[in-house]
Amino acid sequence: MAALRVSGTIRVPGDKSISHRALILSSLADGDSVVRDILDSEDVRSTAGVLRALGAGIPELSKEMRVQGSGLRGLRPPRGPLDCGNSGTTTRLMAGVVAAHPFSGKFVGDASLSRRPMKRIAEPLSYMGAQFEFERGDGLPMTVHGVDLRSVDWDTGGSSAQVKSAILLAGLAAAVEVRVTEKSLSRDHTERMLRAMGVDVENDGKQVCLRPARRLSPLEIHVPADPSSASFFVALGALAVDGELTLTDVCLNPTRTGFFEALRRMGASVDEKKTISSGGEDIGTVHVMPAALRSTRITAEQVPALIDELPLLACVAAGAGVELEITGAAELRVKESDRINAVVHNLRTVGADVDELPDGLLVRPGRREFSGTIDPRHDHRIAMAFGVLSAATGNGIRVQDPQCVAVSYPGFWEDLRSVVTA
Repeated sequence: MAALRVSGTIRVPGDKSISHRALILSSLADGDSVVRDILDSEDVRSTAGVLRALGAGIPELSKEMRVQGSGLRGLRPPRGPLDCGNSGTTTRLMAGVVAAHPFSGKFVGDASLSRRPMKRIAEPLSYMGAQFEFERGDGLPMTVHGVDLRSVDWDTGGSSAQVKSAILLAGLAAAVEVRVTEKSLSRDHTERMLRAMGVDVENDGKQVCLRPARRLSPLEIHVPADPSSASFFVALGALAVDGELTLTDVCLNPTRTGFFEALRRMGASVDEKKTISSGGEDIGTVHVMPAALRSTRITAEQVPALIDELPLLACVAAGAGVELEITGAAELRVKESDRINAVVHNLRTVGADVDELPDGLLVRPGRREFSGTIDPRHDHRIAMAFGVLSAATGNGIRVQDPQCVAVSYPGFWEDLRSVVTA
């Protein structure tokens, strides 16, 4: 394998989860909000498009944008289907918003999104009074008939920030109290941003309670760099044999930094330093240097804080030649692709020894030469994970459909090349 050397400082694009929520909540505010450094990607454009179709004053995405708020129930009936593209976040969060308005909205998306399950939001929102129609199974197309919703105390039975946020947004727009209980705490960007906008939201362990609000104060937010996108470069730095990398302006929300913690358990040198706060989020710098990595296990309790980074962690383990066992991650099967099967299949394709488990995978230890062509199945995170593995082990891996990364990180390949030194 080639000896990887890295060097540089990178500010990865804005956080995708926070960007979605900044647009949605700004549209529901009383007055104009200012959003800086929003992620301009296909998924966020889908949210902007759906909000525009509902009458929200969303301008073109830009470095600094002013969003005209319509009030908590000021959106208008759409004239056509609400196209969510490939974005599950757009679909699930906006379903909660539409459910609390006195009109109907038909949600549609691409082939991948249309296969993703929506029953998980339909159940609590139906219990609150909304009506759902599915044309096939429990995927898209999905029509939501909004009504005056009632309060709910809902146990999700799992840990999903999208389900939790759909219920919170429905309660917010309907001005009713809602409680959501999870198996373990999922990412809490919605609660943090709501509190920053004056809403009474209380997190008590695994339960969240939102109390009725008469209005939503305008937001002024600096969208931090996405920790999931930063993780690709943190992984690259950990796998290198020399050099160091610095990631600036990164969201350091503890519900999102599980990947950094997992790498530290593996022996990596990953340091975080808070610099500022914005929109309820801590923001700072992440510094990574090469280190000899060791084996680790990821269990169900740890999964929510690094669910999006698990494919990358599998590639890190393979590249380092150490064992990694992941369990309790069945949610990966209903992401943009079946990420468990996609990771296992592609790791085997390039020469790794890996087993597929019902709710995870097992990467077996051993140094190998990796080569071959992988199919990311149009999944941005699979493409980027194998891009890192390729760079770290000698560029013997070819990624089909490399432009699928535009969903979350349009400039990924350029940034990757910029930090690898000869």
